[in-house]
Amino acid sequence: MSLRIIIILVVVFSFPFLGYSQIVPPPIPPPPPPGLPIDGFTSVLLVVGMFYGSKKIFKDSSS
Repeated sequence: MSLRIIIILVVVFSFPFLGYSQIVPPPIPPPPPPGLPIDGFTSVLLVVGMFYGSKKIFKDSSS
């Protein structure tokens, strides 16, 4: 074989390997969401606070 054919074969067979060596890594995934919801018991706390406040107001006004 001539030197020209060998060089062409080396370039043709090494070209796919050069393409695979340029793979970009995937982006970093976002962090997982927090385990507990922020406003899970806000309505319950609001109702308990209203009940406690109304009880306190009625107790103070009757004395």
